[in-house]
Amino acid sequence: MAYNAKHLTLMAHGAGQQWWAYRTTDTPATVDTTGYFTGEAVGMLKVGDLVFVQQVDDPDSPGSVTASGWHLVLSNDGSTVDISNTTVLTTADTD
Repeated sequence: MAYNAKHLTLMAHGAGQQWWAYRTTDTPATVDTTGYFTGEAVGMLKVGDLVFVQQVDDPDSPGSVTASGWHLVLSNDGSTVDISNTTVLTTADTD
C-alpha cells in the first residue's frame, strides 16, 4: 500500500513543531523510505516534526496493531520528505 493522505492527522502543534499520527498497512521500513510521503504531505511535514506511525490491519477500522513507532522528519526539500528510521515502541499484553 502506498501513502494515503486520508490517514495522516495533525495531532498537536506549538513552538514551530508539529506532531502527526499516521495509520497504514505498510511496514515501518516502507514508511521510512525517502519519498514515501508525497503530495500535500510535502507541504505539511516540516523538519523536526514528529510522526507517530501505527502499522494496522485496516487503517479505516483497525482491529489489530502490528507495529508502532516514532519518526522524526529529517529533511524536506519541497519535493521529497525524508524521515528517520523507526524508534520502535514495544507493547506487551500479559493479561
